[in-house]
Amino acid sequence: MAYIDGFVIPLPKKNVDTYLQISRKAGKVWKEHGAIEYREGVGEDLKVAMGMPFTRIARTKPNETVVFSWIVYKSRAHRDRVNRKVTKDPRLAKMMDPKTMPFNVKRMAYGGFEIKVDL
Repeated sequence: MAYIDGFVIPLPKKNVDTYLQISRKAGKVWKEHGAIEYREGVGEDLKVAMGMPFTRIARTKPNETVVFSWIVYKSRAHRDRVNRKVTKDPRLAKMMDPKTMPFNVKRMAYGGFEIKVDL
């Protein structure tokens, strides 16, 4: 079964365009190194009546939205190989400096997920 890295990021609304520029470049690098899919979604319908909204989980401020992202791999081993290549890619070094990121890296939630249902 495939494997997914998932991310939830509180992002200042004023930084959405900057974030998406970085994301498009980063996504190309991940795909070149073997990722199957690279997806980034910016919150649009976040005031939900059912369950707990992402804005609450991410503890967003009034001027923030939530980015929900995932990268798909063939397996965890494949993810580990791809990410080793990605972290060494010089095209990402400048973009991934936590001091210049358009969001607070410490507030990003991240995890690896084994797909158990794939319909």
